[in-house]
Amino acid sequence: MLRRAARGLRPRRGAKKSIWSAGVPLIALAAGLLFTTSATTADGTALRDDRRPQLTQLIAEKRDRLAVSEKRAAALLAEVDEETARLAEVDQPVKIASENADAIRQPAGFTALRGPGITVTLDDSPRRGSDFAENAPDNDDLVVHQGDVQAVVNALWAGGAEAMTIMDVRVISTSAVRCVGNTLLLHGQVFSPPFKITAIGEPTAMDRALDSAEGVRQFREAVADFGLGYTEKVEKNVTVRAYDGSTDLRSAQAAR
Repeated sequence: MLRRAARGLRPRRGAKKSIWSAGVPLIALAAGLLFTTSATTADGTALRDDRRPQLTQLIAEKRDRLAVSEKRAAALLAEVDEETARLAEVDQPVKIASENADAIRQPAGFTALRGPGITVTLDDSPRRGSDFAENAPDNDDLVVHQGDVQAVVNALWAGGAEAMTIMDVRVISTSAVRCVGNTLLLHGQVFSPPFKITAIGEPTAMDRALDSAEGVRQFREAVADFGLGYTEKVEKNVTVRAYDGSTDLRSAQAAR
């Protein structure tokens, strides 16, 4: 039947309607329903419109709200400190507890610290796989990974670092470095490369620790092979800011 129609021949009279002929009205009805649903959903707009401007605006609004909340939290913390200091003048147990807390504020990272140190900067490669004539590397070989940042951080601690920041954000005992794609997440903030790590301590000792760290050596090899960025800068007098984020510990695992 279909072959006859394709050739322009009329079907024989009295022949039964094919299943396709019977289904045409149903298909037309379904198409009309689909068009109506799309029009209602779009509400006068194109469903394929680029929504990135709206997402950018939403992100900006969320950041503004976060900034307001952080400012409010800082003000409340200042009020708590003032009330604690006032109460410590007349309450001996509060005074003792306050003095004990002050004694551990610096090693815990809650005060700014200034002194000599070293800054390490890690960056993605400006090259892409197509830039290599042969043996093109995977794109993962051309970006800084979480393990690369952690290798530098651990080496600096091992080299005697007294305080440290990543992207000018103070790192403390509960800090966790996470990477998503080629972005770094730290204390709820998102950073793009290059990633700057600054540590206060004896520069020579920290430099030796970097040289002996396996993860750092592997990254330096990738610098030579794939064009990744790695620099070290000795700081004669650098300031590491105090930690001002949340002190809540969400999870922990006992050492074995």
